[in-house]
Amino acid sequence: MAKKDATAMEIDEDKPVAVEQISPKFSINVLQLVKSAQMQHGLRHRDYTRYRRYCTARLRRLYKSLKFLHGRGKYTRKAITESTVTDVRFLHIVLYMAERAWSYAMEKKQLPDGPNSRQRIHLLGRLRKAVKWATLFSQLCAVKGDSRTSLEAEAYASYMKGSLLFEQDHNWQTALMNFKNARAVYEELGKYGTIENQVLCRERVEELEPSIRYCLHKVGESKLQTSELLDIGEMEGPALDLFKSKLEAVMAEARSQQAASMTEFNWLGHRFPINNAKTRVSILKAQELEKDLHGSPSDSLPEEKKLAMFDKIFSAYHDARGCIRSDLATAGNAENAKDDLNGLDKAVSAVLTQRTIERNQLLVVIAKSKFKKHRDDKVDKVTKPEELVRLYDLLIQNASDLSDLVSSGKNRNSEEVAFVEECEIKSSVFRAERCFYLAKSYSSAGKRAEAYLLFCHARSLANNALEKLQMATNPDQTLLLFFSLAQLAHPGLEPENSPALAQDLKVLLDICRSSICIEHAAGIMEEEKIPENLSKRVSAISLAGQEKKEQKFLLETLDVYESAVGEPNSKVVARIAQFPPPFQAVPCNPIVLDIAYSSIDFPSLDNRMKKDKKGIFSRFWG
Repeated sequence: MAKKDATAMEIDEDKPVAVEQISPKFSINVLQLVKSAQMQHGLRHRDYTRYRRYCTARLRRLYKSLKFLHGRGKYTRKAITESTVTDVRFLHIVLYMAERAWSYAMEKKQLPDGPNSRQRIHLLGRLRKAVKWATLFSQLCAVKGDSRTSLEAEAYASYMKGSLLFEQDHNWQTALMNFKNARAVYEELGKYGTIENQVLCRERVEELEPSIRYCLHKVGESKLQTSELLDIGEMEGPALDLFKSKLEAVMAEARSQQAASMTEFNWLGHRFPINNAKTRVSILKAQELEKDLHGSPSDSLPEEKKLAMFDKIFSAYHDARGCIRSDLATAGNAENAKDDLNGLDKAVSAVLTQRTIERNQLLVVIAKSKFKKHRDDKVDKVTKPEELVRLYDLLIQNASDLSDLVSSGKNRNSEEVAFVEECEIKSSVFRAERCFYLAKSYSSAGKRAEAYLLFCHARSLANNALEKLQMATNPDQTLLLFFSLAQLAHPGLEPENSPALAQDLKVLLDICRSSICIEHAAGIMEEEKIPENLSKRVSAISLAGQEKKEQKFLLETLDVYESAVGEPNSKVVARIAQFPPPFQAVPCNPIVLDIAYSSIDFPSLDNRMKKDKKGIFSRFWG
């Protein structure tokens, strides 16, 4: 019995102890990795094609580095499972597969005319691929990754699922749940980690918020109006591109519904029928943008945003004109239809020219704000008077084109006559402003006489414009038209305070008068200093015709502390070295004259010359 026990003990001692092998947990900062790849490879400028190509190249490098190739010759895909993941790069492969499929879908979404039915099927297929790879990535990270990596992978998969359902336009409740899950994870992760990671998580939460609000709107749990959705999509980010495209489609549908009730276009007392649906939608889009531009909330909009809105307005009116002219080409011989289309084209062109004037007015306001800054301000480039002269040239040309367009009709009503008169007054004001800044240009160049005359001419032009404004047939309407143009320059201006625009002309008159006095005084002072400067120069001249004190350069006075650079605001050239360098005397080659040639007696060479042989007949006839 003891022997059996001893044998059992020996067997137990010889049996190796099984050590539990703990597999290492991989760590990936998913959001930071994805964001850096997107921003560095195209998505900063919404270039999804470039980002998709980057993902493809990145996958090829990962496959080669891991030697995880799919065979040479016949392609056989190798599946990535839990047992396959022995390196963190396997998780990167799955993540970039999801990113490549998602970027391909977004590339189809960003087509100029939108995806057609065939492309939309392809788009949804790529989004399903992205959801498949994102789900696999979440499952692998749950087993092979640490807790934070698993949580981020789960949020990434939830976002992909929500994006697919968001694009499919159904099952909004499930899409809302996925977006909320992703937001909850990023809100929690934004409380920990580095500052950079916290900022990224908060940005992702802000990017998910518009999609969540839109899903709530579709589910019916939000009282948000369709027109108020435009305020949500003002943020920027790749996560908002699906939302913005969806929002644009919704707004286009809403415009189509509103355009069904829009049957005519009113302009200066004329009513032009609109039969084309595309024309109605384009005009309605431009009018909505005009309301946003001139509304009270637009006072706080930056100038860059206003300029971008003007570009959208121009695009909408150009689309409307294109539709009108295509209808004109297919109108045939119907005179009434052609007259209506020609009138509508004229009205839309006039409104487009008016908006062009307003945009140039805004550019003038921006240039004037920079013109008043100090020249030492390094933040913005200081505006030169010549730039304002060019802008006022454009405004004068625009006002002239608008006046010619309105006065081109045969039978003009009273509103058109008043509008032409207002255009002439505007042109007079623009000419006065242009002359004023042209005088400023000559003044900065030191040409006092020319500046003096131009300031006098600007004053007379401003006075004539003020007289025309006061003698207008309908001054209240004229001032209101000026109010619409000057509201961009004076955001707080109210319609009942529109006479302040006439006050602006009076201010211009006062400025011209003070500038005239300044230029006159400056010219007299310069003339008084001419004899003094001349006497100084004459006293500095010597009998040899050279000045007593020669101008020396820095390279010649290196042992003396003397500034060779002029004042910061002066235009004196720095005296560092003389360029081009002065001429220097160079010794020339000696000239040798051979004067002994004529007095040398050379020996005779006749005996060495070849003698001609003579025949028998040459002896008799020489």
